[in-house]
Amino acid sequence: MNCPICQGETKVVNSRPGDQGRSIRRRRECLKCRQRFSTYEKISLIDFQVRKSDGKKEPYYRHKLEGGLRKALDRRPVAEKEFQKLLFTIENDIFNLEKETVSTEQIGRIVLTHLREMDKVAYLRFASIHRNFRSPREFEREIQKLEKA
Repeated sequence: MNCPICQGETKVVNSRPGDQGRSIRRRRECLKCRQRFSTYEKISLIDFQVRKSDGKKEPYYRHKLEGGLRKALDRRPVAEKEFQKLLFTIENDIFNLEKETVSTEQIGRIVLTHLREMDKVAYLRFASIHRNFRSPREFEREIQKLEKA
């Protein structure tokens, strides 16, 4: 790693885990100008394309999944720690598919499986968007399925 100030060589002075073990914070010192700075290494396990319902492909963006989950869980009794665990578990399930391209349909099914276990209201919210509910009757059918399960 080169120094951002003088472009000289650096050495690692200190390393420690950050972001609940998902990154490494390294404290570095320049051997030339003695300037100290921090770098962060983040693990990136998920690198695949998402095939949308219209057939177009785009890179996987974590913030899109996170945004959808946050909307579904808005004002629900789920702590941030639980939310982050849910997000990690869903991403892990997607990664374990071991595919270069994953459809939004597959991602939606994985999300719904986890939301059904966590919060039924959030499940219904997500399902209504993912499955494109057009009438209250579709909500009723989904509620009946939930009650039977």
